[in-house]
Amino acid sequence: MQAPKKTYTLQEATKKLERYCAYQERCHQEVRQKLEAMHMIPEAIDVIIVHLLEHNFLNEARYAKTFVSGKFKIKKWGRRRLIFTLKQKGVSKVNINQALSEISDIEYFEVFNGLAEKKADSIHDKDVFKKRKKLIDYLLYRGWESHLVYEKANELVK
Repeated sequence: MQAPKKTYTLQEATKKLERYCAYQERCHQEVRQKLEAMHMIPEAIDVIIVHLLEHNFLNEARYAKTFVSGKFKIKKWGRRRLIFTLKQKGVSKVNINQALSEISDIEYFEVFNGLAEKKADSIHDKDVFKKRKKLIDYLLYRGWESHLVYEKANELVK
C-alpha cells in the first residue's frame, strides 16, 4: 500500500519554490520539473512561475551567466559543452550568447592551455599516438573546439 501523495496549496507551493530558487540559481525547466514532481496542476504551475519571475526569484539571463561562469572556472568546460548543456536546459540563444560573452578570449585560451598542458603531463603512455588520442578525447569531452584541440595536441605530444 502506497502512502498518499503530499498535496500543496498554491501558497505553500509558492513559498517552497521561492526557497528552492533562493538557494541556488534555477532555470525555468528545473522549476517546472520540481512543480510537476509536487503534482501541481498546469494552471498552478504557470501562476507560480509568473510569481517567481515577477519577484526576481527566477531569471534566465542571471542563471545562464552563473552557470557559464561556474562551469568554466571550476570544471574548465569549453564553449561547445556550455552551449550544449544550456540548450538542453531550454535556455534561449540570446541568454546563452550573452553569458558566453562574459568570458574574455584571453582568459578562455589561458584556461584551455593550462588544462591541456596539465593533462598532457599526466598521461604516462609510451605510445605517442595513444597519448595524443587520450589528450584529444579528454579535451573534446570537456567541450573545447576541435581546431584548438588538434592544434594543441600536435604541439604538446611529439
